[in-house]
Amino acid sequence: MDTLMQILTVLVLLMVISLVIAVAGLMAMVRSIRNIRVPRDADFFTTMRFVPLTLVILLDLLDFALDLFSAPITWIVLDRMGLPNLRNKATIEAIIPATGPIPTFTIAWLLARLFDLGIPPGAWPPSARYPRYVAEDEDHSYQVAEQRRRPSTRVIDMDEP
Repeated sequence: MDTLMQILTVLVLLMVISLVIAVAGLMAMVRSIRNIRVPRDADFFTTMRFVPLTLVILLDLLDFALDLFSAPITWIVLDRMGLPNLRNKATIEAIIPATGPIPTFTIAWLLARLFDLGIPPGAWPPSARYPRYVAEDEDHSYQVAEQRRRPSTRVIDMDEP
């Protein structure tokens, strides 16, 4: 029984330390994160390539510290920082029980960089390498270009002379 109590004490202590670090770090990063111009229609991995590693580590620490209760806090924090592209994924990940100890956002950040997933910030606005995007409009969002349609095949009516 003593061993279980010691393990729980250490776990709670680690969660409190993680919470303090996450809250302090997020408060310190708010201004710098708001200055990052992530396109509104960027996908998850493209957004991961825009944000710094410290942000994803702090989000993972917050998820570890609060587990299920981190969902609304993460939603509000990412919304206020102007990162709605990460907000939904972070909330879904926070709602799934027992995923707190897994640093999912840090893993996703590393995967985005190691496997060249998403569009890198230097290639934004997308160029010929990413042809499915077209020019940005006044609110800095990119529209997905319509797929080119093949010319329709001509139907020959056998009743025509």
